[in-house]
Amino acid sequence: MIGRVSTPTIRPTIASLPSYVAGRKPVSALAAPLASNENPFDPLPSALAAAREAAESMNRYPDMAATGLRAAIASYHGVTPDQVAVGPGSSGVIQQLLNAVCDAGDEVIYAWRSFEAYPIIAAVSGAASIPVPLRADENHDLDAMACAITRRTRLILLCSPNNPTGVPIDRADLVAFLAKVPGFITVAIDEAYADFAPSDLGALGLLAEHPNLCVLRTFSKAFGLAGLRVGYAIGNPELASALRRTEVPFGVSTIAQRVAIASLEARDELMVRVAAIVAERDRVTGVLRERGFSIPPTGGNFFWIRATGEPYLRLMAALDAADILARGFVSDGVRVSIGTPEQNDRVLAVLTTPELFFE
Repeated sequence: MIGRVSTPTIRPTIASLPSYVAGRKPVSALAAPLASNENPFDPLPSALAAAREAAESMNRYPDMAATGLRAAIASYHGVTPDQVAVGPGSSGVIQQLLNAVCDAGDEVIYAWRSFEAYPIIAAVSGAASIPVPLRADENHDLDAMACAITRRTRLILLCSPNNPTGVPIDRADLVAFLAKVPGFITVAIDEAYADFAPSDLGALGLLAEHPNLCVLRTFSKAFGLAGLRVGYAIGNPELASALRRTEVPFGVSTIAQRVAIASLEARDELMVRVAAIVAERDRVTGVLRERGFSIPPTGGNFFWIRATGEPYLRLMAALDAADILARGFVSDGVRVSIGTPEQNDRVLAVLTTPELFFE
């Protein structure tokens, strides 16, 4: 007879799993929320109008196939709808991808440090994480990642521009890397910040030659829809179909679908905002480099300061004292999102204090 137990049994992997650490939320109106790489602009009027209209049908389930949104994404990128799968943010799409291609014990290779969700999602799926350290210049070490491939490898995650370091992958390096990867291994390029990058990696143009390639995008960053959770993947039709089969039913709401479509239609207006964010990023990082900071080239709406030990503690304390919420990684460094010009000036005022690093 099975004895009584007081609590359910939790998988050992889950019990020991670290929680995803979200960027801190402001507790006062004076705080500068620069920890989550959010778009600092308010939603577009057309996006708000689409949200209000869609809210009138919130008593009904959304289109589970996201037919209209997939068609809009396909038109936007010059692909076909059967190549597109959507999910609740890029994290949700990555989870669908892991579920589609990995069984327990299979291996997932990714750079480290990179997006914090990668090891968490891999562990939940039962896959084994194979993190490969970044190069000294904060870029992916694609040669080392190629050497890490085994017969158990099923997925390689590349983040370009990389979060949190901001460094984009070079196209020539990507092409050379893809030539080394066996066709049975899926290579997913997480391009959450691609709209802020100085040049197009051109990953979508490689899909025909590399059917094992998958490109991940999100509406959370450049499109400013972080609160609605809409991400998508573009790949060969068979892989995209597998991602649609592993999605959470009705995971992308009607409001999210309609607003994402409206945002695609407002691309020109959005790109003006993206250009303003990029200009602020370049202004801030230019000043910091002039003051002696080693800021790697960033293609995101954020910048990275490598700092550990005492410098890290002093940097975070100085930002906290100024009510600036940045994202700290204790063993690696600090990521600061680009906000409004006023918020960015506050960041510069703190970071250019002479005694902060250069006493």
